Amino acid sequence: MADPTATLVSTAGAAPLGVAAWAEDVWKVVVVLVVLFGALTIAAGLIWLERRLLGLFQDRLGPNRVGPLGLLQPLADMVKIFTKEDWIPPFADRWLFVAAPAIIVLSVLLGFAVVPVNHTVVVANMNIGLLYFLAMSSFGVYAVALAGWASHSKYSVIGGLRAAAQMISYEVFMGLALTGVVLIAGSFSLNDIVEGQRGLWYVVPQFPGFVVFLLAGFAETRRIPFDLVEAESELVAGYHTEYSGMKFGMFFVGEYMGITLISALIATFYFGGWLGPFLPGFLWFLIKTFIFIAFFIWVRATYPRPRYDQLMELGWKILLPISLANLAITGAIVLAVQK
Repeated sequence: MADPTATLVSTAGAAPLGVAAWAEDVWKVVVVLVVLFGALTIAAGLIWLERRLLGLFQDRLGPNRVGPLGLLQPLADMVKIFTKEDWIPPFADRWLFVAAPAIIVLSVLLGFAVVPVNHTVVVANMNIGLLYFLAMSSFGVYAVALAGWASHSKYSVIGGLRAAAQMISYEVFMGLALTGVVLIAGSFSLNDIVEGQRGLWYVVPQFPGFVVFLLAGFAETRRIPFDLVEAESELVAGYHTEYSGMKFGMFFVGEYMGITLISALIATFYFGGWLGPFLPGFLWFLIKTFIFIAFFIWVRATYPRPRYDQLMELGWKILLPISLANLAITGAIVLAVQK
């Protein structure tokens, strides 16, 4: 008799057909390295891409001196941040202060484990992949909250409290928005969700859910205009005010990897993931992901930061009713079709 818990065990990207059984472990290691290297490389590349696009959007020059088209600027920034003094304030809680930036990078990297680049390249093809992503997203809240608390600075504490309230609130709307996708696909597996979009991308029947998920993604990644947890005009830098050197760099890298993760999941949940004509699946996945990364950057260049109370009102007074209405209507339609 089959093990009833077998469906809950993740399988790291099954090896392609024709590959010998002894190569299965090798293939799993390759998939993990490809996803890990890809996530870190894209995060580094986004430092250059964002500054170039911001220059374009704001009619000014971006980095164009270090290397051709400024492509070596991320390398120069990396050397600079490695050579900066890695200082821990004497008034900080040392162990929590050090752990916070590691948690944010770890939570985002673990989130990439369930993102399918195509039907074979996925680290963990779990039937609860969507729930796993939401769990890792919740895990990231601890990083910013602990960073603010451990710093023992009034600006950092306020930023950490804002981050906890903002991220926990918008996780509610993110989960409700994705429930409509689960109802239509009939599965929590990201692979099944992508396969269910062969006839029609879920952005069409789930457009309200897409809008809610997109806004929640901005809040979860703490990006402008939802960067109230940093708010340099009022909180200096918020929860990471006291950080320097590579610890600050880890928050920086974690933010860019978070943008990449949310963009990849938007492409997966609402725009068919790797599905598309003519080109290989992984290229379609990368194209869709980079379109939304560019959208994140365009929004940063365009919109101002609202007040904190306006941000919370948007969530609880507007996005919550939209999410609940979308869920109720989707559930009714699915139930009617099944009958």
